[in-house]
Amino acid sequence: MGGHQGSTTERLSSATWFSQLCASARRFKSLAPPSSETAVRSTSDDSLVRRLGLFDLILLGVGASIGAGVFVVTGTVARDAGPGVTISFLLAGASCVLNALCYAELASRFPAVVGGAYMYSYTAFNEITAFLVFVQLMLDYHIGAASISRSLASYAVALLELFPAVKGSIPLWMGSGQEFLGGFLSLNILAPVLLAVLTVVLCQGVRESSAVNSVMTATKVVIVLVVICAGAFEIDVENWSPFAPNGFKAVLTGATVVFFSYVGFDAVANSAEESKNPQRDLPIGIMGSLVVCISLYIGVCLVLTGMVPFSLLSEDAPLAEAFSSKGMKFVSVLISIGAVAGLTTTLLVGLYVQSRLYLGLGRDGLLPSLFSRVHPTLHTPLHSQIWCGIVAAVLAGIFNVHSLSHILSVGTLTGYSVVAACVVALRLNDKKERESSSGWTSSWNEGVICLVIIACSGFSAGVFYRFSASVIFLLLSVGVAVSASAVLHYRRAYAQSLGSGFRCPGVPIVPCVCIFFNIFLFAQLHYEAWIRFVVVSVLATAVYAMYGQYHADSTTLIYQRAPESESDY
Repeated sequence: MGGHQGSTTERLSSATWFSQLCASARRFKSLAPPSSETAVRSTSDDSLVRRLGLFDLILLGVGASIGAGVFVVTGTVARDAGPGVTISFLLAGASCVLNALCYAELASRFPAVVGGAYMYSYTAFNEITAFLVFVQLMLDYHIGAASISRSLASYAVALLELFPAVKGSIPLWMGSGQEFLGGFLSLNILAPVLLAVLTVVLCQGVRESSAVNSVMTATKVVIVLVVICAGAFEIDVENWSPFAPNGFKAVLTGATVVFFSYVGFDAVANSAEESKNPQRDLPIGIMGSLVVCISLYIGVCLVLTGMVPFSLLSEDAPLAEAFSSKGMKFVSVLISIGAVAGLTTTLLVGLYVQSRLYLGLGRDGLLPSLFSRVHPTLHTPLHSQIWCGIVAAVLAGIFNVHSLSHILSVGTLTGYSVVAACVVALRLNDKKERESSSGWTSSWNEGVICLVIIACSGFSAGVFYRFSASVIFLLLSVGVAVSASAVLHYRRAYAQSLGSGFRCPGVPIVPCVCIFFNIFLFAQLHYEAWIRFVVVSVLATAVYAMYGQYHADSTTLIYQRAPESESDY
């Protein structure tokens, strides 16, 4: 009898725990106007400092987006797409512009809150969605930072070896890495040192790190412009014919590859709490940095494919060898310098964004309070920044992180898709009805179902395209997505964007296109990336169930009113 009662009590306890987990997972933050006194934190001891102007934000986005890839990816894709690689970059850029429009609206809605995609999804959807978005993004950031630091070490060594005195004398463990255990472990000393230097710079304050980013970004932009101008005089228009030798499919496939060359403009949204005029500058900074990147990429594509026939392009260093074939070997030196500058800014901004995301979760209680602390003098999230540097340094110093590159981009595409969905969810008129409705009858719930259908259609279309299935299946997937978008559009259940900031045009069509194409790209990733998405989501849910649900603070969104300069405090 006692055993029966005990088992019944255990079942009730398990049911209660699961009910509590479900209730906690559905929590979301209320979005109060920034003017509300209850939604403003004005203390300066736990706030960041507003020192980033519009030009700083544009350079931040450009610094995050353009790395060494501008000198390599352009030629790699051109080998398949031919001169049509220009169209590939235009298509990918157009898709990123649509994503940037969604980011711009949300950055304007949340003009003084750190957290980016995590915070947007916390307010638009619920707590568990926000935590999952954070974990997927953070895994991309950690592995990406380690991989970039290794590439930076390799380029730095290559630059040093241009000097005859040191050529061939630098050991592998300083550059590409000394491999052990069949390549699973790979010792590299220079990458962690570079990460430590950049972490120290970031810990000093946003003014110092912004200055370093501005100088390095300006350097690489100038080098790219010099490369474009120098190559423009060597263009032979005959090399542009045929423009798409392998057909439009090769151009479209190229667009799915080069899409990730634009990733980085979202870093601007994570600087909301350090922007001087966030509601005005963040949307302009996001769009402005993306326009600059598109222009530079297209310029490099036109020059590269015009200088050398696409079939003769080198796979490893296409741009450098194209200039060498024209007798301009000095450009190779510039390209090496530009690659070092590009990778430095990409790594710097990546580490910066990571620390701000950790800061947001620390404030909300989903991570230990250690991550929520801001240094009272430097006004930087010191503990979060050091943690990000340590994780990247350990990965870069010991493991062969380049072998993990095929599971990257999952977090980026997930984040972009959720941000686009957030725009629609926050615009729905009956958001308040969601708080009291227990069924799936409200317009908000119907809207979310439509968004899920669009995402599933995008994945189906991507799979059909990837495995060359019948075009009928591809058109069917597109038709389902169009139908779901039409339902969203013709319901007309949309409110005005909160406040007087930037509004994404064409809602809900623009966000729906973003979701479809982002998930279409997700289907093009290596199958191990799909497994990574599922496994990481399960593990993140377990962490949330064991820790996050008990410590989270889902009260009204807090706007950080930080001092603009040291003189204010």
